[in-house]
Amino acid sequence: MISRFWRGVAKPADAERYVHHLQCDTFPQLSRIPGFVSASILRRPIATGVEFGVMTTWRSMDAIRQFAGSAADVAVVPPAVQAMMVDYDRTVAHYEIVDTYPPS
Repeated sequence: MISRFWRGVAKPADAERYVHHLQCDTFPQLSRIPGFVSASILRRPIATGVEFGVMTTWRSMDAIRQFAGSAADVAVVPPAVQAMMVDYDRTVAHYEIVDTYPPS
């Protein structure tokens, strides 16, 4: 299993809109990709806006490539989301999930 992590800072006025975008657009699209497992939204206020971390879990890098394309380390940030952000990562980090607790 692979965890994919991305970080962005939303304009305070757009923070709820961004969460809505993830819940209503992005996550439903991901759920249709074979090999997608789950997603989490992390959030905290910071001086420049509202920082988000988005973690998705996948069965393999091949499954991730179905979403991200062949350059899997490049972040997928649609123009509508870019407009909501103060700053965002242009790349993502992938981590092999070694263990979970409690075990699944």
